[in-house]
Amino acid sequence: MENNTLANSENEDWDLEIKPKAKLFDLNFSEIWRYRDLMLLFVKRDFIAQYKQTILGPLWHFIQPILTTIMFLMLFTRVARLPTDGIPPVLFYMSGITIWNYFSVCLTSTSRTFTANANIFGKVYFPRIIMPVSIVLSNLIRFGIQFLLVVIAIVYYSFEGYTVHLSIYWLVIPFLLFLMSAICLGLGIIVSALTTKYRDFSVLLTFGIQLLMYGTPIAYPLSFIESRGLGWIIKFNPLTSIVEAFRYALFGKGTFTAGDILYAIGFTLVVVTLGLVFFNKVEKTFIDTV
Repeated sequence: MENNTLANSENEDWDLEIKPKAKLFDLNFSEIWRYRDLMLLFVKRDFIAQYKQTILGPLWHFIQPILTTIMFLMLFTRVARLPTDGIPPVLFYMSGITIWNYFSVCLTSTSRTFTANANIFGKVYFPRIIMPVSIVLSNLIRFGIQFLLVVIAIVYYSFEGYTVHLSIYWLVIPFLLFLMSAICLGLGIIVSALTTKYRDFSVLLTFGIQLLMYGTPIAYPLSFIESRGLGWIIKFNPLTSIVEAFRYALFGKGTFTAGDILYAIGFTLVVVTLGLVFFNKVEKTFIDTV
């Protein structure tokens, strides 16, 4: 009787077979693609949930960079009198704030992947990696809205006599955004994995992002720091070359080399690999510690 049961079970065709991950780096891309509808659902949920009970809703995507730009104008242009590489200060600050907002929000959100979604992870199976990926994708909508504000500002300044820099380098922006997304994903899931046991990392990350902004040429050009002989320190930050290349694509002004971009690419590959290793290791047992 038992032999017949075993024989029948071996002949059955299963739609889904869940296996434990035996390797640290075990990522099934076909499974992620199979759950793409769920990932898109998470993308929609993340975007809607941000402003579901607000009056202004997505308008906050415009208000936040505008207010931050005004603050930067008062602090860094009027008080500190920092240069902006010949770019109108409003465009200089707004472009930097736009790409930095994408990085900071993605990193903060992905770092809470395990702690914020423990209830979902404990009830139903799906590839856990699609959760942080959906966060990165949903914030692309936020970036798109704020980038539209930058384009509107560029058009306005073109009527004021500023020469608009339209070139083929605009096509590089998606690649730069991809690098930024990958760094966010890698660092975010590393912190998320560590936070399952040590909640101190979530507090540390908040301070770290604030300090990192001042170590990235958001409020000042890299050329200004290099003129003080400190450019080599700022260049250790892989985000430096991405931000400078982003501004160069938009305005034709930026300080970076091919080596700087290669360094950013290499850093991205390393941090994503480490992130996936940490993620695969922690997701096996995190539900017992969260």
